[in-house]
Amino acid sequence: MQLVRLFAAILILGLGMTSPARALTLLRDPDIEHALKQLATPVLQAAGLSPARVKILVIDDRNLNAFVVDQDHIFIHSGLLLKMRTPEMLQAVIAHEAAHIASGHLVRRPVNMRNARTAAGIGVALAAAAGAISGNGQVAAAGAVGATNTALRLFFVHTRAEESSADSASVRYLLRAGIDPQGAVEVMEIFRGQEVLSESRQDPYSRSHPMSSDRYRAVKSLADANARPGAKSPNADYWFARAKGKLSAFKLSPKWTLTRAGESGFQDVKLMREAAAHHRQSRMDRALRSIDGALAIRRNDPYYLELRGQILMENRRFAEAANSYARAVNAAPNDALILGSYGRALLAQGQNDKALQILTKARSRDVGDIRVMRDLGVAYAKSGNRGMASLVTAERYALQGRMADAGLHAGRASDLLPRGSAGWQRAQDVLSAAKAAQRKRK
Repeated sequence: MQLVRLFAAILILGLGMTSPARALTLLRDPDIEHALKQLATPVLQAAGLSPARVKILVIDDRNLNAFVVDQDHIFIHSGLLLKMRTPEMLQAVIAHEAAHIASGHLVRRPVNMRNARTAAGIGVALAAAAGAISGNGQVAAAGAVGATNTALRLFFVHTRAEESSADSASVRYLLRAGIDPQGAVEVMEIFRGQEVLSESRQDPYSRSHPMSSDRYRAVKSLADANARPGAKSPNADYWFARAKGKLSAFKLSPKWTLTRAGESGFQDVKLMREAAAHHRQSRMDRALRSIDGALAIRRNDPYYLELRGQILMENRRFAEAANSYARAVNAAPNDALILGSYGRALLAQGQNDKALQILTKARSRDVGDIRVMRDLGVAYAKSGNRGMASLVTAERYALQGRMADAGLHAGRASDLLPRGSAGWQRAQDVLSAAKAAQRKRK
């Protein structure tokens, strides 16, 4: 599990850009992201959206919130995910956010969404923070721009009309996917009464998704009329247990986890949670016994192998970690996060050439992963390619909003790389972004 602190640089045209960028901390974990994909797929398909395109990403924040900023990402706060009691509740949240995408609500934001694929557009800006941008260095321009709280609020808030529309659409999607829509009612019950509180005391979800009694009654009426109490999916139950179980094991206290590890009813999930808890308590032997027990139930599960690799890696048993990661890669060859961890272990072992190969592959699949970019910089430097090392470092700093540092390293890359090459051009893009950021500050 990785916590990646990045800057969500959101450009709202026409508003002042003098305040610092708002920091987001993304929680990147291949097991959780895979589980969320399993839960989201039937909902997204029912909404007419591509599960291969729309990613569900977790923000490390205990507040209850979920939101969309472009057509390709749904962000869910860890606090909201942990608050969900059933997979149907979580799927209802995903369905609601998917409805905002499918219904075209984003194009009516204060930003002209035709700019969302440019370096100055909000879509690329927050996609950069999510580690989901194109490989083009032009995205660095977005990372240079700060956003005021007012700008953020104006962007994220939906109108009551949009909320009502999304409510109705989300219930339709759930029914189309064969999911009991009562989950949507249960989610709304969490936030009932928020509108009478002062804004400072409201959950962020209520501020960005204005609630009303009429909305609640309408959703409850739709759900009651189409209730499917027997529509339980064992697959959904399992992956919900995986996602919530893994998240809680790393975010809540190990003691709490160990006393509740088996509450989902899935033995392998119980053992995975115990492994995470023991690992956090520096009990490596117990952690390995637990994760090996989970692997005995689900042989060659790539995400359990990845956790095994993490346990070994963080105990400096690099060769064994690399072996676990290699097995995970064999089972899930296109998972960018697993590839990145494998490359990191190879780098720690001194297998620089192979690490460079794997890390390059990882970045091609998730081009904004900050840790992969850092490791790539090290691998390029060890191979003697100082130009590419400087370029990757420049792009990493740009995504982190450190534009002065980005410009410095981009300048070095520009001097070291062949003029006119693809790498040299990427360096020019970062340099341009750094200069633009400097002008904004004046």
